[in-house]
Amino acid sequence: MKPELQVGARPAPAGRRLRILHVVPAYYPAVRYGGPIRSVHGLSVALTARGHDVHVYTTNIDGPNNLDVPLDSSVDLDGVTVRYFAVTARRLCWAPTLREQLRRTVREFDVVHLHSVFLWPTWAAAREAYRAGVPYVIAPRGMLVRDIINQKSRLAKTLWINLIERVTFARAAGVHVTADIEAEELRALGLRLPEINFMPNGVEIPARHSPLSAGPFAGLPPRYVLFLSRISWKKGLDRLVKALQLVPEIPLVIAGHDDEGYRAVVEELAASLGVAQRLIFVGPVADDLKWALYEQAQLFVLPSYSENFGNVVAEAMAMGCPVVVTPEVGIAPLVTASGAGIVSDGNPEVFGPALRELLANESARSAMGERGRETARTRLSWGGVAAQAESLYTRISNRPSQGAPVAA
Repeated sequence: MKPELQVGARPAPAGRRLRILHVVPAYYPAVRYGGPIRSVHGLSVALTARGHDVHVYTTNIDGPNNLDVPLDSSVDLDGVTVRYFAVTARRLCWAPTLREQLRRTVREFDVVHLHSVFLWPTWAAAREAYRAGVPYVIAPRGMLVRDIINQKSRLAKTLWINLIERVTFARAAGVHVTADIEAEELRALGLRLPEINFMPNGVEIPARHSPLSAGPFAGLPPRYVLFLSRISWKKGLDRLVKALQLVPEIPLVIAGHDDEGYRAVVEELAASLGVAQRLIFVGPVADDLKWALYEQAQLFVLPSYSENFGNVVAEAMAMGCPVVVTPEVGIAPLVTASGAGIVSDGNPEVFGPALRELLANESARSAMGERGRETARTRLSWGGVAAQAESLYTRISNRPSQGAPVAA
């Protein structure tokens, strides 16, 4: 159950010690849900290392199953106090005992940080925090994007935005976004927004990690291009497979959960294009194994249609692996500014040649890898991100209470 993110000790904050509550619908060890789980934990651990009292309220949801974790009691994860609550309506992550706990305890916290939209825990926590006069920050985690809304359940999501999220954002003390592209998408929705705060996700690699020969990867080829993320239409695997036609005979290793059943679509497309034999699906990757996948890859690719940040890109950079991403990936401006890789249009006729040219230039890949490693060390450390969050929390917790009674 113990996650891989470990943040070294840092000096205690000069100001007051804060009691911070994060509310997130899913949490470790439900890593199938990807980046938000790792980033919330990384931030929480780093804030704890800075001397703050950090708590997480979450549910026990894990795809079609429930986590085998203690319910309604405190669990210590790397110094963070986590409470899991039983989910009873999976689609919305409805957990009645979570709301009961919020009503009893939310006043004990200086600030509440909400992660996600369109899910019941965020709505419930926002209402209870507002009722108690406790300031809250909301992080939409890339879910309030017009193309994503239009792609799936558009009418239901539009209704939810108008009835729920519009009020949630209007009452918030701040919004947390990880990149400019996420802020642009939020503004385009016409919501009444509080102060927008830019804080990237951080990355911390372990001092040691398992070798590539460990676990299920012993038979991987010595050279490959790596895709590591959820197997979802949103991640642009369709255009990556099409681009593979324009790249020399190098395998594509695809690692990640397939909760949407999208792998079959990818395999069918690859077969129709004659590249199916070059796709290697390795399934979900344990946290202690993924670092070697990055380390040994010639390139890491993320051709997403929408990505509020791109934690996996930061991880690849930290391991010295050059990256190729599309402009829709939130971390793309940092990739360009740092020279850690290439930002390419997602059109396969453009993306493919970009991959081909970089694969043919070993010296360029090596230089990009080193620049990415240095950028991750200096600009994406969890300690630095936690310092930004601490400043935000201190600022909004010092404001006069904005709470007011609301209907039950």
